[in-house]
Amino acid sequence: METPDFPDQFKGEALAHKAVLDALRETDETVDRFYVSPAAGYGSFAPCDTTGKFRVGGDVLLTDAEGNSRLSAGDLAIAFADEIERPAHRRARLHVAY
Repeated sequence: METPDFPDQFKGEALAHKAVLDALRETDETVDRFYVSPAAGYGSFAPCDTTGKFRVGGDVLLTDAEGNSRLSAGDLAIAFADEIERPAHRRARLHVAY
């Protein structure tokens, strides 16, 4: 959101999510939490099929070799449920994309 290419129409939503992430990062160490960031191309404006196959990364947006970053709502839900059932990113942010 801090790059010149970031679309103005998404800045309000991005800033709101940044505020939530900042608040989570300030929580006490006893709070078991995680934060999931979907791919840049996610939502009704970027539909794609649920595959059950995706990559999970850390704090940096995941892209493919061409710079694309996509994810279906179904795969985001799977990634979210996976993290709840098998925690691997305690007190961390994770990106999910193909």
